[in-house]
Amino acid sequence: MNQYKYFLSEKEMPTHWYNILADMKSPPPPYRHPATMDIMTPDDLAPVFPAACIAQEASAERWIEIPEPVQDVLRMWRPSPLVRAHRWEQALDTPARIYYKWEGVSPAGSHKPNTAIAQAYYAKQEGLEGFATETGAGQWGSALSLAGTLFDLTIKVFMVAISYQQKPYRRVMMETWGGEVVPSPSSETHAGRAILEQDPESPGSLGIAISEALEYAMTHDGYKYSLGSVVNFVLLHQTVIGLEALKQLEMAGDYPDIIIGCAGGGSNAAGIIYPFMKDRLTGDKPDLRAIFVESTACPSMTRGAYAYDWGDTAKTGPVAKMHTVGHGFIPAPVHAGGLRYHGIAPTISALLDSGDAEARAYHQIEVLDAAHTFSATEGIIVAPETAHAVKAVYDEALRCKESGEAKVILFNASGHGHFDLAAYEAYHRQVLEDYHLEEEKLKAALETLPTVSG
Repeated sequence: MNQYKYFLSEKEMPTHWYNILADMKSPPPPYRHPATMDIMTPDDLAPVFPAACIAQEASAERWIEIPEPVQDVLRMWRPSPLVRAHRWEQALDTPARIYYKWEGVSPAGSHKPNTAIAQAYYAKQEGLEGFATETGAGQWGSALSLAGTLFDLTIKVFMVAISYQQKPYRRVMMETWGGEVVPSPSSETHAGRAILEQDPESPGSLGIAISEALEYAMTHDGYKYSLGSVVNFVLLHQTVIGLEALKQLEMAGDYPDIIIGCAGGGSNAAGIIYPFMKDRLTGDKPDLRAIFVESTACPSMTRGAYAYDWGDTAKTGPVAKMHTVGHGFIPAPVHAGGLRYHGIAPTISALLDSGDAEARAYHQIEVLDAAHTFSATEGIIVAPETAHAVKAVYDEALRCKESGEAKVILFNASGHGHFDLAAYEAYHRQVLEDYHLEEEKLKAALETLPTVSG
């Protein structure tokens, strides 16, 4: 009998986060001040983040305790299940063993609450009134709005304009949890007004929305800025995913050869990869492969420069050394809004630079192609962002089919696509039709070629 799901009890949920900085031989260099380019100090960051988050950002401690009130909220849906994709394996006719961590079980439908709850707790402990933040596809804004209502904080969300238009029910979800949502660029900030003057029809970008959220937080008493990816304390909070997966794979008697996650800023991918990456960095599993997957619409890891760059369009926030396509870049309005960030987490960038991790980019058509094979067998309609990870797993599984290797592949199914069905609708109606029409034309042309002997 096939075993599909591996569960941990609530008592087995991680009590500490894993900090990868403790094991990196070449950690990323410090942030630089956006105005002076001097190395930033904790005091420089104090107007932006809660003090506890700043301390975690700079910490070299390997294990950082998860406060009990945070654990108590996380236990509402954690530990999340680990699932063996038996039916997908059979459909792909691959000897690979595929596992996925299903993060769509959270109330917000994604992995994002893992850090939102922690940040909201620290903000409440500090006596803050609320947070200002940005969101791309709306997963982060939803998670922080949920955390805000649980900890009685006011949440102001600047949502990238194209996603605000494409995903109205994400906005409704945020508002249901008390979040105030405005499309970005907006007329509420100097940064937003400057963009609208240049381009009144701007689709927006995460860089622009970050600028607005930072400006709002720093000009409103009682507010600080919250973000759902990129910085180390966020990636730290997400390691509950991989720490649970370690225990669950022990139950299954397996260990991954390949771990995969989609990456815009990098939080969900790091969340599942970093606890396993520890074994590679310490030499216990030197052959472990970690693949971070991005969109071809914003290919920071695969085509960007590894350089210092501003984290936002208006050059308001910290300057980090990361793989970037430039803070002024406006990506194409693809449905995977969470992957439309111009940079990537500095720790991920350092791992790519050292050769400890790999990067891959896919077009939204091919990722939705792969997502359909997954939904047809596993029954889950994943978010367009998650579909990028699914595509990478699909490709690796087919490579195993060709080679005959029974590799173990683990990926983070980071969220459901129930509010992203417009992406699937576009795929079905026009994009898929155009794509496959070209494929059929090519096949027909090749079939008419004469056979050449010799």
